Amino acid sequence: MAVFTASELIDVAVGIERNGVAYYGSLSEIAGDSSLKKTYADLADMERHHVELFEKMRSAVSDEGAGAPEIEEAEYEAYLNALIDSSVFTDDKVARELAQKAAGPAEALQLALRAEKDSILFYTEMRELVPQRDREAIDNIIKEERKHVRELSELKQRYM
Repeated sequence: MAVFTASELIDVAVGIERNGVAYYGSLSEIAGDSSLKKTYADLADMERHHVELFEKMRSAVSDEGAGAPEIEEAEYEAYLNALIDSSVFTDDKVARELAQKAAGPAEALQLALRAEKDSILFYTEMRELVPQRDREAIDNIIKEERKHVRELSELKQRYM
């Protein structure tokens, strides 16, 4: 018996990416610095691209094939639920509010870094639970999220 279906995991991933779009889009709208505004807009665009990739993936997966690795399903389900529940942006409204409340670019970028790291962790776990044919797409998204972490980290250094 599967803990989560592949399509359920993809639905969570789509939600994570949409929340990222809301966060980066809000930051882009309020950024005073034109370079920072462009960076946030570019990040929002990348997150939109991830939404599109996951939505394509969702249409191609069956509801079979997802399941816990070699540990108890209840334990793994609790673990995945904890990953989902502890994410920085629980929904797009929260993401927008956090963007508005950030004390400045350094704080906004720190939140973005945390969200990107949370995404990487979730997608790494998710990768093992989707059909083999979809793993390369998830690997590519993980690579992009890692790139975001590097970019955000470098950018944050400028605003500290």
